[in-house]
Formats: sequence, structure tokens, C-alpha cells
Amino acid sequence: MDKKKSLLLLTAVALGTVAYNALKPVISRPDVVDPFDLDKYLGKWFEIARLDFRWEKGLSQVSAEYTKNKDGTIRVNNQGYSEEKERWKQSIGKAKFVNGPHEGALKVSFFGPFYSGYHIVKITPDYSYALVFGDNLDYMWILGRNTEIPDKIRNEFLTYALQCGYETGNLVWTKH
Repeated sequence: MDKKKSLLLLTAVALGTVAYNALKPVISRPDVVDPFDLDKYLGKWFEIARLDFRWEKGLSQVSAEYTKNKDGTIRVNNQGYSEEKERWKQSIGKAKFVNGPHEGALKVSFFGPFYSGYHIVKITPDYSYALVFGDNLDYMWILGRNTEIPDKIRNEFLTYALQCGYETGNLVWTKH
């Protein structure tokens, strides 16, 4: 590829990135859980619901397991079953705290130096259910230590997500 074509390609990518960032749905940065207890959060969580996106599309039996790495980061092991492909899909990443381990604001990477927001905005006192937002209105998860959620907690989480601008009618309720 000659220099002119390379420059045009780089310009197109840069303009596309700027346009995406300018037009993507943005939330008003809701408060995250503070104080947050990482030791209580570690372990296995089952995805109860999600706003669907490319990596998880069509997956059932989705879970995430969080463990401490020696360097202070958090190992993230996401798994789900693709019935279409008849196989398990796994993605290993790492998470870091944004402002310190006292609050539920993290950034997660599955692809090298690229990080996305992982904001724990609601959690039950016993750390058995959590509501997690991404950096924009495209990403939201309801997680539980088991695969079912009591109606009271479900309704509380959905009401809060609606107030924050999420399209809860688009949630995929994960099959387990």
C-alpha cells in the first residue's frame, strides 16, 4: 500500500473514531458502589440479563469469575455456551480500579491496551446481586450468585437503569 492510500485509510479511521465518540449514547456517570468490598465481589457470578452485543450474541449459560492477580489487577474469566456452534466461548481479561479499591469503578480489558468501563452501580448488601453499567448506554448487565433474581431486586435494578436512560426492554434474559 502506498503512502497516499495509507494516509487516507488512517484519516478515515480517525474520522470514524471521532464520529463514533461524538454520537455514541453517553450516560451521566451515575454513582458507583462506595464503599466497595472487592473480597466480597470476587468469585463466580451468573449473568441474569444483558444488553446484547457482538461478543455475547446468542450465548446462554453465561458466567463471569473474578479472581485477584498477583500484580493487584483482577482476572476476569467470561464464559458462555453457543448453541448454534455447539461449543463454549471463553474470554479472559483483566480489570483495574479507576479510583481505588474502595469504589466499584473499574476498567476491563480483553484486548491488550484497550479498556472499557465496568461500573458497579447497585449491589445487594450480601453481594449476591449486582447491576453493572458500561461507559455508555449500550452496555448493561444484571449479575447474580445464582441464575434467578427475586422480583423486588429485579424491579429495583430495572427502575434505576430506566432512570439512567437504559432501554431495559432490549435486555436479553440469559438462559441457564
